[in-house]
Amino acid sequence: MTIVAGHSARNRNRNRNRTRTTLRGIAITVVIVALAFPVIWMVLASLKNALSIGDPSQTFVFTPTLDNYVALIEQNDFLHYILNSAIVAIAATALALLVGLPAAYAIARHSMGRTNMLILAARIIPWISLLVPWYFLFAQVGFVGTYWALIIAHLFVTLPLVVWIMTGFFETLPTELEEAAQVDGLSPAGAFWRIAVPLARPGIATAALLGFIFSWNNFLFSLVLGGNDTRTLPVALFNFIAYASVDWGGLMAASVVTMIPVAVLAVLAQRHIVAGLTAGATKG
Repeated sequence: MTIVAGHSARNRNRNRNRTRTTLRGIAITVVIVALAFPVIWMVLASLKNALSIGDPSQTFVFTPTLDNYVALIEQNDFLHYILNSAIVAIAATALALLVGLPAAYAIARHSMGRTNMLILAARIIPWISLLVPWYFLFAQVGFVGTYWALIIAHLFVTLPLVVWIMTGFFETLPTELEEAAQVDGLSPAGAFWRIAVPLARPGIATAALLGFIFSWNNFLFSLVLGGNDTRTLPVALFNFIAYASVDWGGLMAASVVTMIPVAVLAVLAQRHIVAGLTAGATKG
């Protein structure tokens, strides 16, 4: 009887585990489908003409066309907007890393938690509240409509993010390695650049990617502080929205083109992103 009871208990546990695994798989599948469906619909809509987009019977079965992408490049000068977004996002992210890495390292090594919270508070301030003073200041020095106005404004987006992420990452690095490097003759700055920074590559990759994404997708600063020659992709998307109509095919094609660089970077840096986001979990 004892053997039979034990066997029955094992079967119940096995069945319970299978049920949990099945339910977990169903839940994950539902979440993936819910998140992926808008992206799939956007890609499919970019390959349709105007009549097919509005026809529910042609949601998945239709004759694909690249006319929207051809018009995007030939008629809307979209390559110029891509270049503008790349210049602004890369420059804002690079400057944020150049300034934010030493700042985050100093905050982490000197336990300046209040300073870190103060920097994070910059992310809480409504961006629209800064547009009027920034526009006034940039107009005084002739920066409105230039790349410099957008890069400096985007630093308000990228810099606090870099400092916040890298402070937590530097706190997980052992100080013994840097102390040993200083004993061997390196200065504190040399130990930072040669020891701490290479060890913090996963965190740097995470901060750089997130900073790039926030700058790439920023609309408000580019709308007010940019000009015709420095217009970025989020602002250029409004070219497809008129007063009485919307060019859905062109808008979906433009959205796909805007999404591709970020998606490619996310895939390439996936391993570093996972390591950077989970680094703080092993602290202590």
